[in-house]
Amino acid sequence: MEFTPKTGFKGLIENWQSDVIAAISVSLIALPLSLGIALAAGAPAMAGILSAIVGGVVTTLYRGGHVSVNGPAKGVIAVILYGITVMDDGTGQAFNYVLAAIVVSGGLQVLLGVLKLGRLADIFHSSVIHGLLAAIGIIIFAKQIHVALGTHSDSPNIIQNLIDAVVYLPQANPFVVIISIVGLLLSLFHSKISFRFFQFFPAPIWVIALSIPFVYFFNFFEEHSLLFLGKSYEVGPRLLLEIPDNFTDSIMHPNFAKIGTVEFWTTVLSILIITSIESLAIAKAVDKIDPYKRKTNLNKDLTGIGLSTMAAGFVGGLPIIAVIIRSTVNIHNGAKTKWSNLYQGLFLLILIVVLSPIMKQVPLCAFAILLVYTGFKLASPAVFKQVYNQGPEQIIFFVFTMVLTLYTNLLVGLLGGLLLVMASHMLLAKEPIAQFFKMIFSSGSSVVPNQDNGYYLKIKGIANFLGILKVDKLVKKIPPGVNVTIDLSETRLVGMTYMEYLVDYLRMQKETGGKVVIKGLDSHVSYSTHNRALKISLNNAAQKLSPRQVRLQNLANENDYSFNNRVDWDTGYLKKFHFFEIRPVERKSNSLIGAFQELNMSWEISDVTFNEGDAFSAETFTTTLMVLNINRPIPVFTMEKEGLFEKIFDRVMALTGYKDIDFEMYPNFSKRFLITGKDESEIQAFFTDDLIRFFESHQIYHIESNGEAIILFDKIKLARTDETIALVDYTKELAKLLS
Repeated sequence: MEFTPKTGFKGLIENWQSDVIAAISVSLIALPLSLGIALAAGAPAMAGILSAIVGGVVTTLYRGGHVSVNGPAKGVIAVILYGITVMDDGTGQAFNYVLAAIVVSGGLQVLLGVLKLGRLADIFHSSVIHGLLAAIGIIIFAKQIHVALGTHSDSPNIIQNLIDAVVYLPQANPFVVIISIVGLLLSLFHSKISFRFFQFFPAPIWVIALSIPFVYFFNFFEEHSLLFLGKSYEVGPRLLLEIPDNFTDSIMHPNFAKIGTVEFWTTVLSILIITSIESLAIAKAVDKIDPYKRKTNLNKDLTGIGLSTMAAGFVGGLPIIAVIIRSTVNIHNGAKTKWSNLYQGLFLLILIVVLSPIMKQVPLCAFAILLVYTGFKLASPAVFKQVYNQGPEQIIFFVFTMVLTLYTNLLVGLLGGLLLVMASHMLLAKEPIAQFFKMIFSSGSSVVPNQDNGYYLKIKGIANFLGILKVDKLVKKIPPGVNVTIDLSETRLVGMTYMEYLVDYLRMQKETGGKVVIKGLDSHVSYSTHNRALKISLNNAAQKLSPRQVRLQNLANENDYSFNNRVDWDTGYLKKFHFFEIRPVERKSNSLIGAFQELNMSWEISDVTFNEGDAFSAETFTTTLMVLNINRPIPVFTMEKEGLFEKIFDRVMALTGYKDIDFEMYPNFSKRFLITGKDESEIQAFFTDDLIRFFESHQIYHIESNGEAIILFDKIKLARTDETIALVDYTKELAKLLS
C-alpha cells in the first residue's frame, strides 16, 4: 500500500493534480443528476445544482471523511415532495417553507454530531430502511413516469399516479416517449456494452447528450403540432429544461412562517432521519473502498453535513447527503484528499454557467427517465428477492414499511416498521415485555482481556437492533489490531441488523491486523439460509444442506477435495485483484479446496458475494470463483474477451497512458482478448506460444493475476456441478503450462 496522503493544506498542495482530475469526472456526473433530483422533488432545477456546489465547498471545510462526495441524492426526493405538498397554502411559498425545514434539520444534524450520536443510524433495522427506500423508489417512479410519457396526473396519491400512468398511456406523446425509450435503453445497457469509449462516460451523460439531437429533430424550440400515425401531438419549449439566465436569479430564501405546525416538524424530522441514515451508511461504504483504508469520523462528518445543509437551505438548495456513486467515481479516478470534493463543487459552478445555453436544450423527459430507472431499481423484483432470501420475516418488515410509507409518510413508515420488528422479536423470543427489554438493555454483556493478549466479548440476552449502541460501547474498549472472540451462546435471539454490525466490526478489526471469531451459534436456528439471518436459540438445531451443497459435497468426496459449506469471512486477499478494488466482498461460502500436488499449486473454488453501486440500493451479485495459487512471482495483468470497436478506443485512451497489450505474432489472439497491465515487457514474456495457443483453443474466462495468484470466473452466476468440474480441468491444464 502507498503512503497515506497528507491532510489539510499540505494534502492540497501535494495532491491537487490527482484531485482535480477526479473532480472533473465527478462534476460531469453530478450536473445532470443534481438537476434531475431537484425536478423530481418538485423544486426549481437549480436547487439541485446549488446544493451540489454547497455540498462540495462548505462540507469540505469541515468534514470527517476523506474522499466522499457530497450533494443532493435520490433519498431526499420523497421528503421534499412531501414537504411541498403538505405545506402548500396557495401563496406560492411552499418551497420556501421547505427551505426553512431544511435549515432546521441541518441545525439538528449539527447537534447530533456535536453530541457524538453518529452511531444512532446503526439502530435502524436494515429491512425497514430498505422498505423505506423501496417506497421512495415507487414515489419517484410514480411522479416521473408521467414526465417520461408526456402525460399528467393531478392526484396527490402515489397509487393513483401509478394507475393514471396506465390509464393515460394511450394519450402519451410519442415524441417524448421516443426520447425516453432511448434514455432507458442507455441506462439499462450502459454497463453491459464492452465498448470502452462508451464506458468512459457515465450513463446519465449519454442520456442527456443523446437527447439533444432529438430536440432539434422534432424542433422543441417552437410550439407546434407533429403528426404520429395520423394523430396530432403538441411539442414546444414547455418540454425543455428551464433555468435562469443569471445564476444569482436561482437563489431563494427560507420562510419560517410554518415553524409552529405539525407538517413543518414532520418534514424536518423526515429530512433529518433520511439524510443522516444515508450519509452515515455511505460514509462507512466509502471507507471500505478507500485504497488507503482511512476511517471517517462519523460524528464530525455528521456535523459537517448538517452545516452544509443549513447553508444550502439559506440559498435555495436541497439537503446535503454523501453520494456513493459520485464518491466511487472520485476514488476510481485517483482522488486522494477531501479537496477533490471542493474542486467538484467549483467545477459544477463553472459548468452550469458555461453550459447553461446547452442545458436549456435538454428535454425534461431525459431527466425523468433517469429517475424512473433509479426509482425502479430501488423497488425492483430483485430487491424483494434479496430481502426474502434474508428470511421470510424480513420480507414482512420490508413490505409493511413500504406500504405504510406510501399511504402515510416517511416518518410514520419508519416508526411503524421499527415497531413491527420489535413486536415480532418479542413474540419470537417468547418473553414478557418487561423481561424482553431487560434482556436488551440489562443483559450483563461484558468484555474482558484474554490470556493471549486478546479480548473475550460475551453477549447475552436479546441481541437485536436496539442493543447495537450498547455493544458498540463494549467494542470501543477493545484496541484495534488484537484478536477478539465474540461469544453468542447465551443469547436468546440475534437479529439480522445485529449480525451485520458484528460482521462490520469483524472486517474493521481484521484490517488493523486483528482477528475476530464469532462462536456460540451452534445451538441457534436461523430463519433462512442467509448467513446474517435472524437466529433463535434452540437446542440440537441441525443445519440442512441444500441440494447444490449436497452435490458439491459428493464431488469433494469422489475426488479427495475438502468442502466447507459455512460462510468464511476471510476474503481480504481478494481485494488484491483489480476486479474487487471497488467491489466490496460480502462473503464467500461453499468452498471446494484442492491441490495439484505434482505442480506444487493449490486452488479453491468458492461462491463469492460482492456489492456494486449505491450503499442501501447497492446491487448484490454472487459468482463462482476459482483462485489458483501459483507459488512463484508472475506479472500482474487482467485478461478478458475483447469487445467490438475496442481498437478505436485504444487509440484514444493511449493518450492517457492506457494500453491494450497486443501480440504481433498472434493477431487473432490480440483481436479476441483484451490484456492490460503495467509492465508490458513482462507480460509479453509471460504469454508464451503454448499459453497463447491454450487460450485460443479453450473457453474464454475472465482471468486476473495479482502477481502471486490467479482468479478465474465465467459469468456472474453460481456454477453448476458440471461447470465446476470443467473449471477444475481447465485450471489444471493452465497450471501445467505455468509450472
